[in-house]
Amino acid sequence: MVLADFDKYLKKYARLIAEMGVNAQLNHLVFLNVQIDQARLAHLIVEELYSLGVAEVIVDYKDDVVDLARYLHADEKRLTTVPDSYTQRLKEFVDLKVSRISINSSDPAIFKSADSERIVKRLAAFNAASFDYATAIQSNKMSWTVAAAASYSWAAKVFPDLPTKEEQLDALWEQIFKTTRIYEDDPVKAWQEHNEKLCKQAQKLNTAQFYALHYTAPGTDLTIGLPKNHYWEGAGATNAQGEFFIANMPTEEVFTAPDRNRVDGLISSTKPLSYAGIIVSGMKFTFKDGKVVDFSAEQGQDVLEKLMATDDGARYLGEVALVPDPSPISQSGITFFNTLFDENASNHLALGQAYATSLVGGERMSQEELKASGLNRSEIHVDFMVGSEQMDIDGIKKDGTHVPVFRGGDWAE
Repeated sequence: MVLADFDKYLKKYARLIAEMGVNAQLNHLVFLNVQIDQARLAHLIVEELYSLGVAEVIVDYKDDVVDLARYLHADEKRLTTVPDSYTQRLKEFVDLKVSRISINSSDPAIFKSADSERIVKRLAAFNAASFDYATAIQSNKMSWTVAAAASYSWAAKVFPDLPTKEEQLDALWEQIFKTTRIYEDDPVKAWQEHNEKLCKQAQKLNTAQFYALHYTAPGTDLTIGLPKNHYWEGAGATNAQGEFFIANMPTEEVFTAPDRNRVDGLISSTKPLSYAGIIVSGMKFTFKDGKVVDFSAEQGQDVLEKLMATDDGARYLGEVALVPDPSPISQSGITFFNTLFDENASNHLALGQAYATSLVGGERMSQEELKASGLNRSEIHVDFMVGSEQMDIDGIKKDGTHVPVFRGGDWAE
C-alpha cells in the first residue's frame, strides 16, 4: 500500500461506518460481517464501535476461497443444509435489535469456475432460512449499513490496465474514500449535508405522488405503476427505535417500491451485475401486468434463469431507484462490478422483495397486507442498473398528465 496517509484515512473510514453508518451508541449490540482479508479494517471498526460505548461487537469473517471450495466439492445435501443454529442466531439478532455492518470486498467473478446451479441452490436455501431476518432488516427494525473495502482481486477487475497489483489496490481505495467523503475535513458533516440534498428530492416525489413512471431510452420503453401512499427515501433512514442511520455507503439514490402488478414494457440493463460471484450482463426484461414474461442476458443467462426461478416474487419488481447520471460515481466513468457502487452511478430497479418502509406505515403491516397494497414479497432482492445519459423519465398523474422527472439522465428541474 503506497496511497498517501492511508492509515489516517482508513481510521476515518472506520469511524464513519461506526458513527454514521449504524449510528452506534451506548449499550448497542453490533454484528460485523467482513472478508477475512479485511481484518485490518475490521479491527479499526471494532475499536471505533467500542469507543462509542457499544456493549458487544460480534464479528463473522467470510472467506471466498473456502466458499469456492465448498461449491466445487461439497456433498450436494450438505450444500443446501441450513443448520438450526444459523436460523436461531438470526432470530436472536432480530429479538435483540442487533445492528449489522456488512463490508463488501469480494472478487466479482470469484465463483465463475463453479456450477451455477449449485451456487443458486445454496443461496436459495439460506435465503429461505433468513427470510424473517432479511424482512426485519428491510423494515428497519434495527440499524444496518453496507460499505466496501478494496481487495487485490476486485481491484484487478476494476483497474486491469494499471501495471501493478499495488497500484490497482490504491486506485480502488482512492475511489472508495472519494465516494464515501473520507477526504472531507469532517466526513460526518459532509454526509449530513448530502443526506439533506437527497431528502429534498425524495420529498418532491412524495408530494407529487405519481400514479406511474414512464422510462424511455435505447432498448427501454417501460411504465412502472406506483402504489398508493408510496414513500420515497434518500440516503438516511430511521430504525424502529427512532435512531438515524445510513444503509449504503456510498449512496446517490432516492428510491421507493413499485406496484408489483403494474409494470409493463421492455427495459435493458446498462451495467453488468455481479451476482453470487458470477458476472451477468446485457440483460433485457419484458414485463406484462407486473411479471417478467421474457428475459435474456448476453452473459450469465444460466444464472439469470435460476435467479428468476427462486420463487414467484423473483419475476416481479421490488424497488425503483433514481440516480442522476452526473453523480460522482457515474462521472468517474468506472464500472465497479459491484452493486453497491454501480447502482449509485445509474437509475436501477430490483427484482424481488420490496422494502416495507417504501409504503407509509408499511413497517407495521403484515406480509399479506404489504402484498395486498402492491409491495412485492420474495426471498431475493437483486438490483440491476438501467440508467444512462440517454434516459428520460416522466411522472404520470392519475388523470394521465405527464410531468418530466428525468431528462437526459438528470433531474428535470
